[in-house]
Amino acid sequence: MTATVPPPTASASAPPACEAHDAHDATARVVALFANFGPAQLPLLDQYYAAQARFKDPFHDVQGVPAITAIFAHMFEALHAPRFVFIDQIIGAQQAFLTWDLHFRFRRWRAHQPERIHGATHLRFDAQGRITLHRDYWDSAEELFEKFPLLGPGMRWLRKRAAA
Repeated sequence: MTATVPPPTASASAPPACEAHDAHDATARVVALFANFGPAQLPLLDQYYAAQARFKDPFHDVQGVPAITAIFAHMFEALHAPRFVFIDQIIGAQQAFLTWDLHFRFRRWRAHQPERIHGATHLRFDAQGRITLHRDYWDSAEELFEKFPLLGPGMRWLRKRAAA
């Protein structure tokens, strides 16, 4: 399933977190944000994340909205037109698990080549529907390192050897 939601804008602020009565509402808010995420939404992240939220992915492990905002700001600096397409959702008590594809082009390397990373996110929410944990899971070797000219052949060789 692909998320089709109206884009949030910096001028039209997001619904208050207290309106997210359960994990379904909170997940819908997060999907709406990230399905149309751009630099203009960075100032809105404190409406989605608890003050001491933790973000972890293959490259980062940070806590707090300013640190999380910095990670996404860097993403917009390094990538051209990053776009999340949500595929599936599993929603439980105050948490959700989402699968997604991130479509983008590198700004400084192979800028003409469309790229895609397939990943998943585990979210936990507080009582106000704000994210307390944002944990991204994706295979950095397969989805990223194998695409680099110097690393790619070695990474693919290692993967084949490990699969034996």
